[in-house]
Amino acid sequence: MSTPNDRLTFGVLGTAGIARKAVVPAIASSDHAVGAVASRDDDRAVRFATEHSIPRSYGSYEALLADDGIDAVYVPLPNGLHAEWTKRAADAGLDVLCEKPLASDAAEAREVVDHCADRGVTLMEAFMYRYHPRTERVLELVDRELDDVRTVTATFRFPLYDRPNDVRLDPALAGGSLMDVGCYPVSIVRAVLGAPDRAYAHANDTRGVGVDTELAGVLEYEDGRSARIASGFDTQLVQRYRIDATNGWIAVDRAFDAPADEPVELTYEIDGRRGVETFGPVDQYRLQIEHFADRVAGDGTPVTDGASAVENMRVVDALAESAGRNDAVNVR
Repeated sequence: MSTPNDRLTFGVLGTAGIARKAVVPAIASSDHAVGAVASRDDDRAVRFATEHSIPRSYGSYEALLADDGIDAVYVPLPNGLHAEWTKRAADAGLDVLCEKPLASDAAEAREVVDHCADRGVTLMEAFMYRYHPRTERVLELVDRELDDVRTVTATFRFPLYDRPNDVRLDPALAGGSLMDVGCYPVSIVRAVLGAPDRAYAHANDTRGVGVDTELAGVLEYEDGRSARIASGFDTQLVQRYRIDATNGWIAVDRAFDAPADEPVELTYEIDGRRGVETFGPVDQYRLQIEHFADRVAGDGTPVTDGASAVENMRVVDALAESAGRNDAVNVR
């Protein structure tokens, strides 16, 4: 746990909704602070700073990176800009919490990880759900009580109907449902089963914009285990996963973007014993910030570190390649 002497002052590169609604409030509720925000639109940066009582705003990302009062940077930019600005923050000697996915593909993610390592800065990918006590409990049950997990099924879909110019629909910015929300099902599959050997996926571009707005995939393991993942922008919100083993199962709803002000549950049946475990309201974004700050202070490697980001992108790349080829591909 961070102490007052470990207090970080964050700079925020961009004014994305995730920063406004979740991460900046989470930082404000922690022992840390936001010292500056930047946007390519100076007026937007000023409005954001005023809204969140941030002391400084900048009309360029470069100006924020030159601010001597900043210790670390949070990067909520469009996917296609993550790699560039993470590396530029590292060049400025700043530790980086970058929104998922870390980069546009695995090769670019490796470049970012190596770049940050060369600069000696902490890098963490912002998969906030991994820091929720429920997720930690699920993985504990998997490790200690489930025998021979055979399959994981995971889905994250939400409606993106009324924003035709949303960056998530822009292929030039690495948009698409797989990149935006499909990476979460991939992440939980990897956490439970490890890296798959092969992937097969089918995708639709229902908007004709050049990115997948629906994707369904199968991940295969040489030992016969499997996983099924789905993502999309064309149906109502659903975010859940289920883990099935020879002696039982675990199921989680509202799985990834868990509400901060309501309790959440996991259900299970293991060795004939059925149960429901309830977790009180918790801000998983704040827990993510605290984990990052602890790692910056020198307390080990982040759970969602650069190596994990590369491995996740290897699977995402394989699913995307398979969807494009309409054939199974090896995860490389």
